[in-house]
Amino acid sequence: MAHPVVAELSRQYAGKAKFYKLNTDDSPSTATKYGIRSIPTIIIFVDGVKRDAIIGAVPKTTLTATIEKLL
Repeated sequence: MAHPVVAELSRQYAGKAKFYKLNTDDSPSTATKYGIRSIPTIIIFVDGVKRDAIIGAVPKTTLTATIEKLL
């Protein structure tokens, strides 16, 4: 499950990045808009523009590296 890792990253990057959780069952139009077909999907936006997406469960190091390259 990605949630505990994302919660940890949210604390680690407080003040530098914001993290949000979306329930795709409650927001199917948003899931369609961003092409979410698998869970978990982590989408990274920079200045409101989608810059990267990570699909599936990945190690924390992968998430950290992706965030770092976009900060």
